[in-house]
Amino acid sequence: MGTVMAGHSNKNPGRGDMDQSDEHHSGLAFHSIGVIRTPFIEASGTPIQSTYAEGVEGDVWVNEAYVDALADIEGFERVWLIYWLDRVGCYRPRVVPYRDTREHGLFATRSPCRPNPIGISVVRLLRREERVLHVVDVDILDKTPLLDIKPYVPEFDSHPMSRAGWFDHGRSNREVADNRFHADE
Repeated sequence: MGTVMAGHSNKNPGRGDMDQSDEHHSGLAFHSIGVIRTPFIEASGTPIQSTYAEGVEGDVWVNEAYVDALADIEGFERVWLIYWLDRVGCYRPRVVPYRDTREHGLFATRSPCRPNPIGISVVRLLRREERVLHVVDVDILDKTPLLDIKPYVPEFDSHPMSRAGWFDHGRSNREVADNRFHADE
């Protein structure tokens, strides 16, 4: 089980610039609970959201220590995968997101170049076999470290009439990634 230090990265300078109010979180660490296996080996060409990955299958391999925590997961049609974006480039406060041609503040986008590069995707759960969840509609790079799994509950997780800022207006129709946010590609 790998440890991910939030706010610390040798590869991505600028992460972890904490003010005094964050000092008590300086040792914050996450532990990988598994790995996500998909057909996508590089960012370029990977769907930018799970809604654009319809039919793409993958497997979520949960570490043996967490198998008991999967009890009752089969009753859910969809689950949230929370994961570490381990191959993104440096944090950027302003970005041109995949679905627009204009620059926006990072927190008004889904860009992966975040201070703490945590990704979330809702996927359909096909079945569970012991410690493996077989899923579909996957928009995640192969061998991505898994941080957590949560059930998708429509009553809590769906708000289709919500305002969506710049996304409600003119934008591009891009559905797959290029390499603008990833290092070493």
